[in-house]
Amino acid sequence: MNDTPTGKDYVGSDELYADVQRCMKLVAEMNTGYHTEAEVREYLRQITGSEVDETVRVFPPFNINYGRKTTFGKGSFVNFGCTFLALGGITIEEGAFIAPQCVLATEYHPEDPATRHSLLTKPIVIGRNAWIGANATILAGVKVGENAIVAAGAVVSKDVPANTIVGGVPAKVIRMIKQDNK
Repeated sequence: MNDTPTGKDYVGSDELYADVQRCMKLVAEMNTGYHTEAEVREYLRQITGSEVDETVRVFPPFNINYGRKTTFGKGSFVNFGCTFLALGGITIEEGAFIAPQCVLATEYHPEDPATRHSLLTKPIVIGRNAWIGANATILAGVKVGENAIVAAGAVVSKDVPANTIVGGVPAKVIRMIKQDNK
Protein backbone atom coordinates (compact mmCIF):
# COMPACT_ATOMS: atom_id res chain seq x y z
CA MET A 1 0.00 0.00 0.00
CA ASN A 2 1.39 3.39 -0.99
CA ASP A 3 0.28 6.76 0.38
CA THR A 4 0.14 9.31 -2.40
CA PRO A 5 0.03 13.09 -2.02
CA THR A 6 -3.72 12.93 -2.73
CA GLY A 7 -4.27 10.81 0.38
CA LYS A 8 -5.56 7.87 -1.65
CA ASP A 9 -4.17 4.42 -1.11
CA TYR A 10 -3.90 1.77 -3.76
CA VAL A 11 -3.67 -1.85 -2.73
CA GLY A 12 -2.26 -4.35 -5.19
CA SER A 13 0.27 -4.78 -7.91
CA ASP A 14 0.63 -2.89 -11.17
CA GLU A 15 -0.47 -6.12 -12.88
CA LEU A 16 -3.69 -6.20 -10.83
CA TYR A 17 -4.35 -2.54 -11.56
CA ALA A 18 -3.85 -3.17 -15.30
CA ASP A 19 -6.30 -6.08 -15.16
CA VAL A 20 -8.88 -3.91 -13.37
CA GLN A 21 -8.49 -1.34 -16.15
CA ARG A 22 -8.86 -4.09 -18.80
CA CYS A 23 -12.02 -5.29 -17.07
CA MET A 24 -13.49 -1.78 -16.87
CA LYS A 25 -12.88 -1.29 -20.61
CA LEU A 26 -14.69 -4.54 -21.45
CA VAL A 27 -17.57 -3.64 -19.11
CA ALA A 28 -17.92 -0.22 -20.75
CA GLU A 29 -18.06 -1.87 -24.20
CA MET A 30 -20.60 -4.47 -23.00
CA ASN A 31 -22.81 -1.78 -21.49
CA THR A 32 -22.83 0.36 -24.65
CA GLY A 33 -25.67 -0.34 -27.04
CA TYR A 34 -27.53 -3.58 -27.57
CA HIS A 35 -25.77 -6.95 -27.48
CA THR A 36 -27.26 -10.40 -27.93
CA GLU A 37 -27.09 -12.86 -25.03
CA ALA A 38 -24.30 -14.69 -26.89
CA GLU A 39 -22.33 -11.45 -27.24
CA VAL A 40 -22.78 -10.66 -23.54
CA ARG A 41 -21.52 -14.16 -22.65
CA GLU A 42 -18.46 -13.54 -24.84
CA TYR A 43 -17.76 -10.32 -22.94
CA LEU A 44 -18.16 -12.27 -19.68
CA ARG A 45 -15.67 -14.88 -20.93
CA GLN A 46 -13.16 -12.13 -21.61
CA ILE A 47 -13.88 -10.41 -18.28
CA THR A 48 -13.57 -13.61 -16.21
CA GLY A 49 -10.93 -15.38 -18.29
CA SER A 50 -13.00 -18.55 -18.01
CA GLU A 51 -15.77 -20.46 -19.74
CA VAL A 52 -19.31 -19.15 -19.36
CA ASP A 53 -21.99 -21.73 -20.10
CA GLU A 54 -24.54 -21.04 -22.83
CA THR A 55 -27.32 -21.13 -20.20
CA VAL A 56 -25.92 -18.15 -18.25
CA ARG A 57 -27.84 -14.89 -18.73
CA VAL A 58 -26.66 -11.45 -17.66
CA PHE A 59 -28.64 -8.35 -18.61
CA PRO A 60 -26.58 -5.18 -19.05
CA PRO A 61 -25.91 -2.77 -17.68
CA PHE A 62 -23.70 -4.89 -15.47
CA ASN A 63 -20.73 -3.52 -13.55
CA ILE A 64 -17.77 -5.49 -12.27
CA ASN A 65 -14.34 -4.19 -11.34
CA TYR A 66 -12.35 -7.43 -11.55
CA GLY A 67 -13.56 -10.59 -13.23
CA ARG A 68 -10.73 -13.08 -12.81
CA LYS A 69 -12.17 -14.50 -9.57
CA THR A 70 -15.83 -14.54 -10.68
CA THR A 71 -17.68 -17.63 -11.89
CA PHE A 72 -21.22 -18.09 -13.18
CA GLY A 73 -22.88 -21.51 -12.76
CA LYS A 74 -25.10 -23.10 -15.38
CA GLY A 75 -28.54 -21.56 -15.60
CA SER A 76 -27.61 -18.58 -13.42
CA PHE A 77 -29.19 -15.20 -14.14
CA VAL A 78 -28.13 -11.65 -13.26
CA ASN A 79 -30.70 -8.95 -14.01
CA PHE A 80 -30.21 -5.27 -15.00
CA GLY A 81 -28.05 -2.85 -13.05
CA CYS A 82 -26.09 -5.16 -10.76
CA THR A 83 -22.67 -4.22 -9.42
CA PHE A 84 -20.01 -6.72 -8.40
CA LEU A 85 -16.97 -5.47 -6.45
CA ALA A 86 -15.17 -8.71 -7.04
CA LEU A 87 -11.51 -8.52 -6.02
CA GLY A 88 -12.21 -11.10 -3.30
CA GLY A 89 -13.96 -13.53 -5.66
CA ILE A 90 -17.62 -14.18 -6.40
CA THR A 91 -19.13 -17.58 -7.11
CA ILE A 92 -22.64 -17.70 -8.55
CA GLU A 93 -23.67 -21.35 -8.38
CA GLU A 94 -25.96 -23.24 -10.74
CA GLY A 95 -29.49 -21.88 -11.08
CA ALA A 96 -28.99 -18.82 -8.86
CA PHE A 97 -31.04 -15.71 -9.67
CA ILE A 98 -29.95 -12.16 -8.89
CA ALA A 99 -32.62 -9.47 -9.30
CA PRO A 100 -32.08 -5.90 -10.57
CA GLN A 101 -29.83 -3.37 -8.83
CA CYS A 102 -28.11 -5.80 -6.46
CA VAL A 103 -24.63 -5.17 -5.07
CA LEU A 104 -22.19 -7.95 -4.24
CA ALA A 105 -19.20 -6.38 -2.46
CA THR A 106 -16.24 -8.62 -1.62
CA GLU A 107 -14.22 -5.55 -0.71
CA TYR A 108 -14.33 -3.57 2.53
CA HIS A 109 -12.27 -1.26 4.70
CA PRO A 110 -11.13 -1.63 8.31
CA GLU A 111 -13.15 0.13 11.00
CA ASP A 112 -10.07 1.77 12.53
CA PRO A 113 -9.59 5.25 10.97
CA ALA A 114 -5.81 4.79 11.09
CA THR A 115 -6.01 1.86 8.65
CA ARG A 116 -9.29 2.61 6.90
CA HIS A 117 -7.65 3.49 3.59
CA SER A 118 -6.45 -0.08 3.18
CA LEU A 119 -8.59 -2.54 1.26
CA LEU A 120 -9.56 -5.99 2.52
CA THR A 121 -11.43 -8.74 0.68
CA LYS A 122 -13.42 -11.89 1.43
CA PRO A 123 -15.19 -14.07 -1.16
CA ILE A 124 -18.95 -14.25 -1.70
CA VAL A 125 -20.80 -17.44 -2.69
CA ILE A 126 -24.38 -17.42 -3.96
CA GLY A 127 -25.57 -21.00 -3.54
CA ARG A 128 -27.34 -23.28 -5.96
CA ASN A 129 -30.88 -22.09 -6.81
CA ALA A 130 -30.63 -19.11 -4.44
CA TRP A 131 -32.67 -16.01 -5.25
CA ILE A 132 -31.39 -12.55 -4.39
CA GLY A 133 -34.22 -9.95 -4.42
CA ALA A 134 -34.05 -6.51 -6.02
CA ASN A 135 -31.75 -3.92 -4.45
CA ALA A 136 -30.23 -6.40 -2.01
CA THR A 137 -26.64 -5.98 -0.88
CA ILE A 138 -24.45 -8.99 -0.12
CA LEU A 139 -21.33 -8.08 1.87
CA ALA A 140 -17.85 -9.58 1.91
CA GLY A 141 -17.45 -13.11 3.21
CA VAL A 142 -21.12 -14.10 2.94
CA LYS A 143 -22.33 -17.47 1.69
CA VAL A 144 -25.96 -17.58 0.66
CA GLY A 145 -27.09 -21.19 1.07
CA GLU A 146 -28.74 -23.46 -1.47
CA ASN A 147 -32.35 -22.52 -2.33
CA ALA A 148 -32.26 -19.51 0.04
CA ILE A 149 -34.15 -16.30 -0.71
CA VAL A 150 -32.80 -12.87 0.17
CA ALA A 151 -35.69 -10.37 0.34
CA ALA A 152 -35.61 -7.19 -1.72
CA GLY A 153 -33.63 -4.40 -0.08
CA ALA A 154 -31.91 -6.67 2.45
CA VAL A 155 -28.35 -6.04 3.57
CA VAL A 156 -26.71 -9.41 4.18
CA SER A 157 -23.67 -9.36 6.45
CA LYS A 158 -23.78 -12.97 7.71
CA ASP A 159 -24.15 -16.36 6.06
CA VAL A 160 -27.66 -17.32 4.98
CA PRO A 161 -28.67 -20.89 5.85
CA ALA A 162 -29.93 -23.12 3.03
CA ASN A 163 -33.69 -23.20 2.45
CA THR A 164 -34.40 -20.03 4.42
CA ILE A 165 -35.78 -16.57 3.65
CA VAL A 166 -33.87 -13.62 5.08
CA GLY A 167 -34.73 -9.94 5.02
CA GLY A 168 -34.11 -6.61 6.65
CA VAL A 169 -31.16 -4.43 7.55
CA PRO A 170 -29.19 -6.24 8.74
CA ALA A 171 -30.77 -9.35 7.23
CA LYS A 172 -32.18 -11.93 9.64
CA VAL A 173 -33.88 -15.26 9.07
CA ILE A 174 -37.62 -14.74 8.57
CA ARG A 175 -38.59 -18.38 8.11
CA MET A 176 -37.86 -21.64 6.34
CA ILE A 177 -38.94 -21.95 2.71
CA LYS A 178 -42.27 -23.72 2.26
CA GLN A 179 -41.96 -26.62 -0.12
CA ASP A 180 -44.95 -28.04 -1.92
CA ASN A 181 -44.42 -31.80 -1.99
CA LYS A 182 -47.24 -32.70 -4.40
